[in-house]
Amino acid sequence: MAEFTLLMGANRGDPHATFARATTLIEDRIGPILASSRDHWTSPWGFDDDRLFLNRALLVGSRREPREVMEKLLAIEEELGRVRQEGIRYASRTIDIDILFVESRIMDLPDLRVPHPKVHERAFALGPAADIVPGLVHPVLQRTVLGLLNDVLQKP
Repeated sequence: MAEFTLLMGANRGDPHATFARATTLIEDRIGPILASSRDHWTSPWGFDDDRLFLNRALLVGSRREPREVMEKLLAIEEELGRVRQEGIRYASRTIDIDILFVESRIMDLPDLRVPHPKVHERAFALGPAADIVPGLVHPVLQRTVLGLLNDVLQKP
């Protein structure tokens, strides 16, 4: 069984209720939740919006392949009201679920890159991840999640 570090984010609707439903669906369709971070409220990243994002990391055990897990996560997002707008990458959303890490695996596929290609730049992802996998080593950068978070927080 592989351990997937996931990040949920939302700033529309009722993020707590959406996360509760998403967590149930992830457990039902992907595998058991091994750990959950505390909730983190953060400013939007990559665009302006008055609403803060709720972010939470999950450590999930699964026997499924990463591509299948990603397909299931996208289906869960859609089921929970996520609408992707053509040509708009960063926007408010009811739910976003990203795969940050799959243990120490490296994958570079057209529809899935692991570790997440921007995880090392995003305190909103690293903060929740550091709650549950602080010592996980980024397999490309060879830095722990906690070390990467400290790096991001020290940048001006």
